[in-house]
Amino acid sequence: MARGWESKSVESQQEDASSGTEPRSRLTNEQREIEAQKQGLKLSRSRILEQIQSSKNPRYRTGLEQALAAIEAQLARLG
Repeated sequence: MARGWESKSVESQQEDASSGTEPRSRLTNEQREIEAQKQGLKLSRSRILEQIQSSKNPRYRTGLEQALAAIEAQLARLG
């Protein structure tokens, strides 16, 4: 009985692997670096958005909005 469950698990894993997106190992070093930069910028962007929402100081908010614009420009450049 356990053997049947095991083979179904392996079968579903193989289907997932064949139907999934392109594996990360096929990316070049440059592509991996760009993806890592994008992820970092997206994290920074989300953190800044949270800070903008909770900010009450208009001068601080202006600085955050400028930082957000710079991050969005970098993201646009990376694609």
